[in-house]
Amino acid sequence: MSHAEIVVIGAGPGGYPAAFAAADHGKKVVLVNEEQNPGGVCLQRGCIPSKALLHVAKLIHEAREAAEHGVTFGSPKIDLAKLRNFKNGVIGQLTGGIQSLCKARGVTLVQARATFANSNTLNLAKPDGTTEQLTFDKAVIATGSQPAMPPIFAIGDPRVMDSTGALALEDIPKKLLVIGGGYIGLEMGCVYVALGSEVTVVEALPTILAAADRDLVRPLQKRLEGQFKAIYVNTKVLSLTASKSGIVAELQGEGVEPKQAFDRVLVSVGRRPNSRNLGLENTKVQVDDKGFIKIDKCCRTADENILAIGDVAGEPMLAHKATREAKVAIEALVGEPAEFDNIAIPAVVFTDPELAWCGLTETEAKAQERDVKVIRFAWAASGRAQSLARTEGLTKLIVENKTERVLGVGIVGAGAGELISEGVIAVETAAVARDLADSIHPHPTLSETLMEAAEAFIGQATHMYRPPR
Repeated sequence: MSHAEIVVIGAGPGGYPAAFAAADHGKKVVLVNEEQNPGGVCLQRGCIPSKALLHVAKLIHEAREAAEHGVTFGSPKIDLAKLRNFKNGVIGQLTGGIQSLCKARGVTLVQARATFANSNTLNLAKPDGTTEQLTFDKAVIATGSQPAMPPIFAIGDPRVMDSTGALALEDIPKKLLVIGGGYIGLEMGCVYVALGSEVTVVEALPTILAAADRDLVRPLQKRLEGQFKAIYVNTKVLSLTASKSGIVAELQGEGVEPKQAFDRVLVSVGRRPNSRNLGLENTKVQVDDKGFIKIDKCCRTADENILAIGDVAGEPMLAHKATREAKVAIEALVGEPAEFDNIAIPAVVFTDPELAWCGLTETEAKAQERDVKVIRFAWAASGRAQSLARTEGLTKLIVENKTERVLGVGIVGAGAGELISEGVIAVETAAVARDLADSIHPHPTLSETLMEAAEAFIGQATHMYRPPR
């Protein structure tokens, strides 16, 4: 293992697909991962475990709401140890799958902390304390990111958690404060409120989920306001103080009680790239002022032997973006025509209802003064939504008036994360509204809302009428 044609640092949703793609092209590949198991934050402490818990939360809510339809269940009994085992079992199944695929493809998986000695050599610090050197032709950095913990909140108390601590599910706090109204905070808030916690969300900005259009956020916020104790916007957490009885938060916001006590606090105010302590100063790799490694459209850095992908290489910090960059990086390395030119990177918030969007948002269209028409199809007109008793949803299209191209799609509602892929294909392939309208969608399904929104652009939707102006 003294030399690799391609070495990949980090075995997350960017790293292991890059290693697999390189091996599929016949390269000798070494995949270096600091943790014992592959999968990265996404699989170990992010996307996958959170979705497993959100699935359970959804079951709890649906069981409670079933009484409205004539079916009554007893109060849920939470077996926390069994719930943790379910979550950990999902993680174990998937990490085992990645390890098996490494063996099948001939990828050498090494547990070590990798740092660059120079542009062709890595120092590998292994768990047993030994160090080896590995030379390489090309390297791909896929070291991901970690939760940001501002010093003001780092008070050295385990009751103040980041997302990793929240997913550990040590207990079910009676009162939980979530600092940050982004997707991580809201998703974990949904988990804990379903398990029985009283959840308060504090967001410094004027709105939760600031990146999404307001009309998409509104149905979600309305539902969450009925589940959470409070959602405070335009509110700051000035300090956290530990006491025997809990964590006291000093809050600053209009109409907000200034001091409130909580059993636990989740800090979810963003993530920072893992670009420190990699020995990048021993290479020609350049890093911007936010800590992101600078790359071009082929994921190449300023060092001709080193590429970077995923969270460490810039926003948006999403697993599926990292996986796409992995394919681009390896294709570019082996001489195939490839670059990251995707214009529709979907974003999904896995709350209930889910919220998803891709391409141009309405907010962006207004800021850019684009000549577009925005079409909204309310799910109250959907037979499938009615049968699910989930009519709060909304599907919207951003369509360019001149060309009739679909430039953006936004969806809020049950299963929005699954539905958005049709929008991604429409935006990515420059589909026009009639392409969606004339494509037969199965009935009754929620996917019909995309078809009917497109119908509304070219004329009238079957189940929605708007008087001509």
